Parts: sequence; C-alpha cells; structure tokens
Amino acid sequence: MKAFRFSSLFGLGMVLIIVFAACGGGDEDEPTQTSVPSIGTVTVIHQWVSGGEPENFRDTVSVWEELNNGKVEDFGTRDIHEILNLRVESGNPPDVAILASPGMMQTFAKQGDLVALDSFMDMDKISNEYAQAWIDIGTVDGKLYTIPSKASNKSTVWYNPKVFLNNFLETPATWDEMITISDEMVAKGISPWSMGLESGGASGWPGTDWIGQILLSESGPDVYDQWVNHEISWTDSRIKSAWEKFGQIALTSGYVSGGADFILSTNFTSASYLPFESPPQAAMYFLGSFVQSFVEGQFPDLTIEEDYSFFPFPSIDPQYEGAVTGGADMLVMFNDTEATRSLVKYLLSVEAQEMGVRQGGFISTNKQVSMDSYPDVMAAKVAEQLTSANIARFDADDIWGGELQAAFFEAVLDYLANPSDIDRILEDLEAVAVQQLDQ
Repeated sequence: MKAFRFSSLFGLGMVLIIVFAACGGGDEDEPTQTSVPSIGTVTVIHQWVSGGEPENFRDTVSVWEELNNGKVEDFGTRDIHEILNLRVESGNPPDVAILASPGMMQTFAKQGDLVALDSFMDMDKISNEYAQAWIDIGTVDGKLYTIPSKASNKSTVWYNPKVFLNNFLETPATWDEMITISDEMVAKGISPWSMGLESGGASGWPGTDWIGQILLSESGPDVYDQWVNHEISWTDSRIKSAWEKFGQIALTSGYVSGGADFILSTNFTSASYLPFESPPQAAMYFLGSFVQSFVEGQFPDLTIEEDYSFFPFPSIDPQYEGAVTGGADMLVMFNDTEATRSLVKYLLSVEAQEMGVRQGGFISTNKQVSMDSYPDVMAAKVAEQLTSANIARFDADDIWGGELQAAFFEAVLDYLANPSDIDRILEDLEAVAVQQLDQ
C-alpha cells in the first residue's frame, strides 16, 4: 500500500421556505416558516469514548441533524467488536458502525450483513476523487462497502520539549539514539517513557502498534506484508526481534513511569498525559496522531512546539527510514434507509471532513481537504508525514480482525507479565494465525 489519501463525495444544502401571504384589507400576516420534513433517526456505534473524539463526532453530526431535521443516536464503546457482533447475531444491528478493522468489515460483508455503498453512490465520482488504495481496502468481492475516512498516523512519538531542552538533549533520529537518550534520562532520575495498555475488551492494542511499527522500520515492507499475509511464521526471528525491541522500552528498569504494573493497569488516553503534567512524569509517549487531541483536551493552555510536540518514529534500518504505519475509521451501513444514506454521504463529504480536520486529531483522506485546513502547524505536519511517506502500511491487526487480533492484544499483556515466555507466546499466536488465515 502506498501513502494514504482520500477524497470528497457529497455536499448538502437545505432549502428554507418562507411564505408571505397577503390577506384582505391590505394587512400582512406574520411570515410562516415551513420546516424541512424530518428525515428520521440514524443509530451509530463507534469506538470513541474519550480524548474529545465523542464530542467532535457530535459536533460534526449536529450539522447534518440541523440540515435534515434528523437525529443521530450514537453510542461509543471500546468493546465495539463484542457488542457489534452480538447485535448483528441477534438481528438488531445499528444503522451505521464506524470500525477501525478492515478484517471485521470484510467478515460482515461476506456474511451479507452490510449495504454496498456503490449501490447508491456515484462510482465514477468516487474513483475520480478517492485514492485507489482506499477503495481497495473497502472493496469485498467487487463491491464497495466502505471508504476509510478518518485516518491516523501511528508513527508519532509525542514528547515534552522542555524536558529535552532542560537536559540538553536532541530528539532522536535512530533507535540507538533513542535508547541512549532513554538511558541518560534514567541516569538523571527522569522516567523517559509513559505507556498504558488498558482499553476495556481491547486492552493491549497500543503495544501491537509498537510491534508493527518496529517490524516495518527494522525489517521493511516486504517482511511486514509477509507477516500480514501469514507467509512467514510468528516464530520467525524477525518478528521475535520486534517483540524484544518493544520489551526493551516497556520492560527496562526505570524506562516507563510506574513500570509494568502501571502499563497494564493504565488507560492509553490517561497515559498520554504524563509527559505534559506539571511537573512532567515522563518525557515521551508513542501512539498515533490522535494523541494531539488527547493532550489539547486535557491541557488546553499548552503551546505547540514549546510545551508539546512530536518526532517521527526513529529509523532502525536506514533503508526503511521514514516508514509509517497508519489506521483509519471506516463507516459501514447495516440498514439501507434514506436517513442512513444521507448521513453516510454527509460524513464522507468535504464539508464534514474539513470540520473534523479543524477539530484536531484527525487526518482526512479526502483529496480536497488541503493542508491549510488543519487547525495548526502541528496537525499539518502529522498529516504530511503520513500522506508523503514512501513506505506506508495499514496497521496489521486491524487488517486481520477476528480471533487473531484479539489474541495479539492478549499476547502483549501476557508478554509484559511474563517476558521469559516469549517463545510460547509466539507459538500460541502462530496456532491462531493458522486457524484464521490458512483455512
């Protein structure tokens, strides 16, 4: 997959009719406003529960509600896979779901649970405006079921510039430099890292982002693709190396504020705050571009570049320098109604995408959303890193979905609790991969 971009689909307008009727004797009645007939209610399930994302979504859909005299009833949960599966199995799916997993989308599509977007959207327009890579991700058996719309750059290391400045440190360009800086911080009594893996039923997923990024940066895109396609075993030495490098950060004494117990028990959003507290409890935090919205929501008075910033994930093998991993949220339809069609078109429109971009923590894949639309220099830099990367890959576990994704999450937790069991953990993951991917 090449660098990610996306395009617009649909614009909306509303006609407000004001009727002035003249009555006998030359008197004029007061203007009568004819409201737009209600388009109905759309139920939406998504995975946003913190960091300003639920509020941003509500702000975005409120425009659609006003334009269409409609209503969106949304529900956010970190256990979206479990809840959505139960609702689909019981015959009570939401109208729309916003997924982070192409694998889950593919499963629902193959089961016949989803409405194909190309059944009501102009495919010539879509093909003209959307990068083929995004269309391919959303296509199953020749039908388009989703267009990834809200992308994230997962190759960002967020840090407190003042900690670096006060200790005469430069941001690292390589893995070895990052380890050296971490050691220097520990020697000075500073916790270099914050990390949190708690996320309800999806606990462990932030650790999988570390492992996927390390594998891509160390072994390159060909090996990464072989891993995703299960053309190499989980017990392969290159995959094990990625786990061990993750462990070098997570398990080295003094590296992570609070140690392994803190990592396992702390929510990933809360963990992002530590470098930016006063005084800071850590210096760095690795996670996707959405962290900007977490930090700004918690600390609205911070100044970009002065109080918080990011640097690209450091190079491990120079030939793969600048490699990035990314993810995206994907709208899928379970129920085909006028209101649902209208909402999906709106959420994929340039107007809605620009609103999301201005809110921060949002990289649009819409080609018509320019870098100038981003709310600040930081957000534009994060977006540019993703969209201009020569080596870019979709987050692996989101591609798999299903039992393998869940097992990967759980395995990360197992590894931090029992690092000496790494060989057994990888053998167990290989058995799940065989069962899910090789059938």
